[in-house]
Amino acid sequence: MSGSNIDAKGKAGEPVTEPLKRAVAGCVRAISGKADLEVTYSNDRPALTGLRARLPEPGRKPTAREIAVTRGLGDSMALRLACHDQALHRVVAPEGKNARAVFDAVEQARVEAIGARRMDGVASNLSAMLEDRYHRGNFQDITERSEAPLEDAVALLVREKLTGLAPPESSRKIVDLWRDWIEDKAGDGFDRLENTVGDQKRFASAVRSLLASLEMGDELGEGGEDENEQNGEASDDSGAEQESASEQAEQAESEAAEESEATGDETDAGDTETTESSTEEDTEGEESEDARDAGEERRPDPPLTRPQPSTDYKAFTTRFDETIKAEDLCDSAELDRLRGFLDKQLANLQGAVGRLANRLQRRLMAQQNRSWDFDREEGILDPARLHRVVTDPMQPLSFKIEKDTDFRDTVVTLLIDNSGSMRGRPITVAATCADILARTLERCGVKVEILGFTTRAWKGGQSREAWLQAGKPASPGRLNDLRHIIYKAADAPWRRARRNLGLMMREGLLKENIDGEALDWAHKRLLVRSEQRRILMMISDGAPVDDSTLSVNTGNYLERHLRFVIDEIENRSPVELIAIGIGHDVTRYYKRAVTIVDAEELAGAMTEKLAELFDEKGTGAAQPGRGRRAA
Repeated sequence: MSGSNIDAKGKAGEPVTEPLKRAVAGCVRAISGKADLEVTYSNDRPALTGLRARLPEPGRKPTAREIAVTRGLGDSMALRLACHDQALHRVVAPEGKNARAVFDAVEQARVEAIGARRMDGVASNLSAMLEDRYHRGNFQDITERSEAPLEDAVALLVREKLTGLAPPESSRKIVDLWRDWIEDKAGDGFDRLENTVGDQKRFASAVRSLLASLEMGDELGEGGEDENEQNGEASDDSGAEQESASEQAEQAESEAAEESEATGDETDAGDTETTESSTEEDTEGEESEDARDAGEERRPDPPLTRPQPSTDYKAFTTRFDETIKAEDLCDSAELDRLRGFLDKQLANLQGAVGRLANRLQRRLMAQQNRSWDFDREEGILDPARLHRVVTDPMQPLSFKIEKDTDFRDTVVTLLIDNSGSMRGRPITVAATCADILARTLERCGVKVEILGFTTRAWKGGQSREAWLQAGKPASPGRLNDLRHIIYKAADAPWRRARRNLGLMMREGLLKENIDGEALDWAHKRLLVRSEQRRILMMISDGAPVDDSTLSVNTGNYLERHLRFVIDEIENRSPVELIAIGIGHDVTRYYKRAVTIVDAEELAGAMTEKLAELFDEKGTGAAQPGRGRRAA
């Protein structure tokens, strides 16, 4: 096995987690049967793309549980590579959204069951991964069947049938809510699944029959009926190949697992930074063909050229939401007073932030200096080459053409979290940085829009009252009144909007944060802009929180919607999205992101990320960035 001869004690001078990383990487390559598989570790969400597997970065002192979760994610990805045929999967998959979700989840349960049935260590790792996933999703708090995902329930029951392992404790409620109904509708269908687990094509046929029993027959489509002979032959052999791959890797897995366990035992059980594991779709390795085939350099397709996914997110009512200009929230005298207070704070940060902003300005202005393409057959006559008319009359290349710069036609939106947790130093620093950067970018010919988002009330406002009056219908969706604030419009000069930024200092303004809708709002404002390049920077210090909404919906309701909106922007929009988290890990949400520990680092993070975007030799105007955590 590649990487099997690992020194569990580590090498002198290397981080204590390196032996663990090598051991896990070796296991993943062995189980997958892909010696050239690239295994990396990052604070980005775990993902499998082609022959690149990304796993969570271990903490400085990982606990046994965290090690097991990381190994479980690696085993899951490896088994998918070893036991799954993506081309066949696309052919036999149902067409309907709900049926496809169940089909995908059950297929992942199948590949994981193959490994769990053969290797006890893999079974243990996968169980730890699943327990962690459902625990982080707060699935244990679900009380209504309507809130419990059917695809998860079916997948867990299939896993139980194929491996004999009970569902993880944190997912028991999901299974209990659906078990009777599923077994009543399709109890006999589970036996056929067990008999075909080693053959993906036959297993898929059994799953389609199961879906028909679960009243999803109208979503199945024609998949699996007309595939060509070549696909059929390939899939007929897939079962034997999959079993063989697992058998060959069994011994190597055992050896590397022992070394990995030894490494985990040697680490101290102290405080650790917990890395968020992925949701169901994450561990499936982003299996869409776009994700698997596209390189990181590929720019998303224009809007509306790709199928639009749907979301179950909704608002109970939007009657009480408001999008308001900062100057309309308080009188002119109050704005002047608040701006004066911000100026006092600005004096303390002016030095450090100003230096960073000036550095960014010099960098941008250097790119704006005129540059030329010489020796052209047409354009502006080049005086330096007029002598050619005498010395070489037959030489026509005596003209020059001015080069274009990529960022001249650019608009930047700064979207600032105005939640209560930002009160104090974080919001002061955010307002200060926004002020200075707006001035800096304006001097460079880049338009800047500054927006904020919060709610009109704590724990629900008029929306909640309307819900109560309606008799408390189940699953109402969002139950608070949005307040979206325009501090500076893109076309407004900084000198006219400067005092508006003082509003962030107003007592009582900062309440709760519903990030998904705010991000969608800011994104739509950018889409109607005429600039060729549009950049959206999100600044936040926490996950979306609205107590009123979360008290009557699933615990991850707002977070799921945020992930949906981020996916829409990153993969289906021309807008470039960046996120900065203040003491909050945003790298698990955004592809291009940075997490800072202290608000004092915000100025550096903002200028650095903007500089990266404007660096013509780097990203240009298209390339997605890698999320990272600031040191």
